[in-house]
Amino acid sequence: MRAAVITFPGSNCDRDMVVAIERIGGTAPLRVWHGDTALPDGLDFIALPGGFSYGDYLRSGAMAANSPIMREVVKAAEAGVPVLGVCNGFQVLAESGLLPGALMRNRSQHFICRDALLRVENTDSVFTRGYEQGQTITIPVAHHDGNYFADAETLDRLEGEGRVAFRYTENYNGSQRDIAGILSASGNVLGMMPHPERAVDAAHGGTDGKVLFASILGLLEAA
Repeated sequence: MRAAVITFPGSNCDRDMVVAIERIGGTAPLRVWHGDTALPDGLDFIALPGGFSYGDYLRSGAMAANSPIMREVVKAAEAGVPVLGVCNGFQVLAESGLLPGALMRNRSQHFICRDALLRVENTDSVFTRGYEQGQTITIPVAHHDGNYFADAETLDRLEGEGRVAFRYTENYNGSQRDIAGILSASGNVLGMMPHPERAVDAAHGGTDGKVLFASILGLLEAA
């Protein structure tokens, strides 16, 4: 599988994402800079990593969403290429319009860094098909602006269409309806605040994120 990881000024989890994809898929993903105006040909998967793109000035992810490469990421997503946005990457996806809603300041007004228990709500997507419905997994979180917000109509639509991928079993940041990750209407775009790339090596405390990457890469038997 041909994968790419996008790096913005201020990304700090791009290497983590590269290592996770290579560890599970066996092939290093391509590195793409935010200022590039074209994606490599033949991509099967695109990842937007965590960090603080553009220093989180204006709004988290707002400036990165207008980077030249994001125009091409949007086109790729609309053409059906799977796109994963983690933490700041989720914020960028929301700001770019690929996912609805917004990520606001945590309810506590403090940065949260800890393991989070998530309940798997959707197992029909390319990202989640390796999990069991209702399964509880442990994935680290590390964010200051992870409080998911959308209006009631949008939330009801997400629920009704089965587009909530993950929920917090304990709501650390105030996210509406305990939402930790959502899918696009077509199911090929996933935004999530927790960091699955930090949960692929037992030496780091757990491997529950491995299944997500194995699902995307079509390597479930290796998870």
